[in-house]
Amino acid sequence: MKRVISTAVFVIFNLAVTASAQGQDVSADRLVVNFSDPSRPGLLRVNLVNNAVSVKTHPGREVIIESTSRGGRRGPDRRVPTGLRRIDTNPGLAVEEENNVMTVTNMRNSGNLEIQVPAKTNLNLRTVNGGNLQVDDVEGEIEVTNTNGSVMLNNVAGSVIAHATNGRVVATLREVTPNKPMSFTSMNAHIDITLPANVKANLKMRTDNGATYSDFDIQLRPTSPTVEDNRNQGGRYRIQTDRTINGTINGGGPDFDLRTLNGNIYIRKGK
Repeated sequence: MKRVISTAVFVIFNLAVTASAQGQDVSADRLVVNFSDPSRPGLLRVNLVNNAVSVKTHPGREVIIESTSRGGRRGPDRRVPTGLRRIDTNPGLAVEEENNVMTVTNMRNSGNLEIQVPAKTNLNLRTVNGGNLQVDDVEGEIEVTNTNGSVMLNNVAGSVIAHATNGRVVATLREVTPNKPMSFTSMNAHIDITLPANVKANLKMRTDNGATYSDFDIQLRPTSPTVEDNRNQGGRYRIQTDRTINGTINGGGPDFDLRTLNGNIYIRKGK
């Protein structure tokens, strides 16, 4: 059975209006939603456009979703009559839950989305223009994508696929899922990851305009060039190498892909 909760249409929990220190109006929506089967890890999907996202854990089994929008961030509107002020609308938020999969969509305005989840929750988070995407303390399968902001993963456990187009990828993992491949990629910023000291992994590292640094004892492996030979058909012979560095940590394990076009790669050993 699918359940749908929308702040714009159906249910609003704890709607409050307060004044900030600068005298700006801040509206906040708070939704509390349960997974169909709270006894096993659920999957939270968030797909937004103009919103920063923060996910952290709490002791309960429910998912708590809070959104804020700040009208004061906009410039003055000269069309407003003197003595009147703007009252912002609800940002608009839809939550669907079905078969232990919860999906959050439809935030129309800029602002922040703050979510509290059970400690063991799988995540699939995407945003485009709202700022950073941050996850704290969650254990599960974590997939995060941010176009114009950074990805920040703090003290997470499990497996990670993280990509930022125009921002950093910073991740600290306290535990990793054995035999599970992972990926940390960016186009225009640094990759900075901290892994458990005993992690076993095959590393594939590439930066086109930067350098790679680590305090792990990485055993480097030779990279085979790509060969194209069509001379027996009247074609050309071509051999090519790239900037990929291959290596292993603690004897090797699943593949960890670390790539950036314009930035450095930092691989740190956890304490």
